[in-house]
Amino acid sequence: MRVLSAIQPSGSLHLGNYFGSIKPNVELAKKATQSLYFIVDLHALTTVQDPKKLSQYRLDAAMDLLACGLDPAKTTLFYQSAVPAHAELAWILSTVSPMGLFERAVSYKEKVEKGIAASVGLFTYPVLMAADILLYQAEIVPVGRDQKQHVEMTRDIAMKFNNTFGETFTMPEPKMMDESAVVPGTDGQKMSKSYGNTISLFGTDAEIKKAIMGITTDSKDVGDPKDPETCTVYQIHKLFLSAQEAVALAERYKAGGMGYGDAKKMLLETYMDAFAPMREKRAALKQKDVAAILAHGAKEATEMATTTMDAVRAAVGLS
Repeated sequence: MRVLSAIQPSGSLHLGNYFGSIKPNVELAKKATQSLYFIVDLHALTTVQDPKKLSQYRLDAAMDLLACGLDPAKTTLFYQSAVPAHAELAWILSTVSPMGLFERAVSYKEKVEKGIAASVGLFTYPVLMAADILLYQAEIVPVGRDQKQHVEMTRDIAMKFNNTFGETFTMPEPKMMDESAVVPGTDGQKMSKSYGNTISLFGTDAEIKKAIMGITTDSKDVGDPKDPETCTVYQIHKLFLSAQEAVALAERYKAGGMGYGDAKKMLLETYMDAFAPMREKRAALKQKDVAAILAHGAKEATEMATTTMDAVRAAVGLS
């Protein structure tokens, strides 16, 4: 089983990235025959066009992943741009990809509505994502609900290519992430950098405290019973807890007598305890060691990509 995952370096990684992608992918990598995890810096160019920021975001993403438990001995970690075949395959796939497929892409419309510039790159984002997946003949692609359509589009593109040029690509299967791991942001919406409602994984103590203490709540008094199902503080807190612990905490909310200020302080303490080992590991990482890991990963990825591209070029008549 070859598993492939990716993350976009568009700013500091946050709690939503951890529970929604990093943690489950690190655990899945332990079961996979082969695992690849790469930082999609080419995709990031659709939104990050400050070279200094992109350079820093890429490095931060790599260091964050390693600090969160990604094992480079078991998972090939690399920058997308370090393997030029991503861009080459994206162009070849684009020549057989129906326009209507992209016009139906939900994520493109959503991003434009949020104010992201409607560039050609943003519009054709799915074909580069298809290249990312098909280049490594990935069998399993873990995704959240908002990315499922892109994997389905990848399958459509692969089928079109295979029907046109002969069987070349493995048909990838999306593995849906546990929806219970969807993390609410500090305002109750899904945690996202675009909403400005995140809690950073490796920010300063002051930044993390400010974010947690600023979580939006209702106006119930300390003595009032509170509904844990509609309380953002609880919904974030329970992600750190066992099922039994989550039930016990929910009962405290329902009983009344606990104010939101105390609830936030409890969450802050749990948060800092949970991430303390990762924060220590992050601080101890050396850039030269991270660079060596990425270079080794790029070499491994290039070897896999070359095998696929040899077959693709032969299929279309470019070899």
